[in-house]
Amino acid sequence: MQGLAPSSKLSLSVVVVLFLLGLASAAAHGRKRIVSSSSDEPCTKMTLYLHDILYDVVNNTANATSAEATKPTALSKSTFFGELVVFDDPVTERNALPVGKEVPAARGQGFYFYDKKESFNAWFGLSLVFNSTTHRGIINLMGADIMSQKTRDISVVGGTGDFFMTRGIATLQLDANEGTAYFRLKMDIKLYECYV
Repeated sequence: MQGLAPSSKLSLSVVVVLFLLGLASAAAHGRKRIVSSSSDEPCTKMTLYLHDILYDVVNNTANATSAEATKPTALSKSTFFGELVVFDDPVTERNALPVGKEVPAARGQGFYFYDKKESFNAWFGLSLVFNSTTHRGIINLMGADIMSQKTRDISVVGGTGDFFMTRGIATLQLDANEGTAYFRLKMDIKLYECYV
């Protein structure tokens, strides 16, 4: 580092320390980092279905899995602009709702809010919480749900447990709906950075 200015030496030292801490973190968890070299070959992929049953006066509380936390603003009630919905939805591997004591593959926990005045558009922030013999851990997703598009991508921004520090894309598609009371989203999840 001879010939570098003191501030450059400090910057280089910080970068080296951060790099080593990243390596130590992965090694401490006993995992190997896998990064896909092609968008056609994710290190993990899965298809899941999120079932959202919005509480309203008609639905009873035993069946509802989501509720309005705010009402739409006066700017546009026809597109629900400004409405915030919080949810704890069952997530399944098949498109049917779980029946009886059937345990869902995961729970989708988070919120969405409608953020466009002229047409339906939402923004999602959710965690897929897995707690089964197949998977344990969380996948965190977030991004714009542009409802006018048949399919739309949101980002997989991290995870824990079996999905430690994962990155990728979740392609959303409306699979079924019953007005505003129920919708089912098909989520094709492709993970391109995995730790195994």
